[in-house]
Amino acid sequence: MAQGAAQTRILEAAALEELRAGLRGEVISPTDATYEEARRVWNGAIDRRPAVVARCAGVADAITALGFAREQELAIAVRGGGHNVAGFGTSDGGIVIDLSAMKGVRVDPARRRGWAQGGLTWGEFDHETQAFGLATTGGVNTTTGLAGPTLGGGIGWLMREYGLGADNLVGADVVTADRELVSTDADHEPELLWGLRGGGGNFGVVTSFDFQLHEVGPTILGGAILYPADRGRDLLSFYAEWTRTLPTELSTLFVFITAPPEPFIPAELHGTPMVGVALCYTGPDVDGEAALGPLRDFGPSAVDIVMPIPYTVLQALFDSTAPRGIHAYWKTEYLDDLNDAVIDVLVTQAAAMNGLSPFTTIHVHHLEGAVRNPPPGGSAFSHRDPRFVLNIVGNCTNDEPSAPHIQWARDTWDAIRAHSTGDPYLNFLGDEGADQVRAAYGNDTFARLVALKNRYDPTNMFRINQNIPPT
Repeated sequence: MAQGAAQTRILEAAALEELRAGLRGEVISPTDATYEEARRVWNGAIDRRPAVVARCAGVADAITALGFAREQELAIAVRGGGHNVAGFGTSDGGIVIDLSAMKGVRVDPARRRGWAQGGLTWGEFDHETQAFGLATTGGVNTTTGLAGPTLGGGIGWLMREYGLGADNLVGADVVTADRELVSTDADHEPELLWGLRGGGGNFGVVTSFDFQLHEVGPTILGGAILYPADRGRDLLSFYAEWTRTLPTELSTLFVFITAPPEPFIPAELHGTPMVGVALCYTGPDVDGEAALGPLRDFGPSAVDIVMPIPYTVLQALFDSTAPRGIHAYWKTEYLDDLNDAVIDVLVTQAAAMNGLSPFTTIHVHHLEGAVRNPPPGGSAFSHRDPRFVLNIVGNCTNDEPSAPHIQWARDTWDAIRAHSTGDPYLNFLGDEGADQVRAAYGNDTFARLVALKNRYDPTNMFRINQNIPPT
């Protein structure tokens, strides 16, 4: 998983000065004091050394940086939040077009629309939209950038009622490989909008996003209910059937975790294995409590922190489980159901987490609801029928050996494959090659994406991603 540090490419000083003269933003080279920070991404296992980081201040900077990359024959990595598990927000010897300084955001409450530049995180976007009681489907951590999750699909707390993040993308500005700014919406370049809704960063530098917003919060019913790990099999069996009855306003996530040292968890439980359900209900509290009744009736819980809370608090509730610099190795599969064979695998592999890092977990996201309904104009997100998507999270700190965590994740994935659909969710996918990328889309959608790639990036300039090669 960890990338060996390559010899850093040093660009000529004159070339760097020319780039600096053309940008409002920062140009960071290996000789600069800020280089070590600038080259890093969220996943601490990624150790790559770009020749230059162009921290753009606006669209003009992105255009200039693309021109420089072409002149210098540099591989291009585009970074929004830098949270991608495969580390595609950086590169060895190339240029990083870093949008993290592009934080512009505007909310139109009357039209329920939110416009955001490509460097914004979900926490920053929610801060603006929640001032008007509005939100759209985002990630489950505030520190995640909004660009990558949206372009890859977009699982989040609002997906069962309002669809995926990609489904709520109604427009975007894209700087293409030929350095043209293309604006897309339902009436302009609609095929490009279709591709951006799940097709990843294959078609250009997406400098801004236009989202459909919905009435959410500012207070919702949310939190988590946790049980001792020995209740795992029974709770998962219950969860498989309970989720068939849930209203679309209720999104849930089943977790196998090591209890973190958070104030809402009793001190005597810190560091112990647990299972539980995290959730968000966006309708009236009284209806949410009724929907939660069977879960609370399941049996005495060890921790119950489900209550009316600000939506922004729920979004931040699990930030500490994914700190910047964590060494991350993930595997993913869709599951048509949680049958006995699946439950056996998950319970067995959860027990095998004993002795591993407390950051190692298993997440089972319940889909269905609005996830099954493509937006008007469709999207490149293909797998709308499975009931669940699994994220096998082999995370550890820099002080812990990564090999056992990687092996555990691979063993869990190998064990579950016989019972899954055989397809991965793009945003949970590591750098695992062309076959897995194709499986994330299916043959028909992949062929349509290749045609789009041929049009907007025929030489594959944007290839440091879950790549769709042009013909």
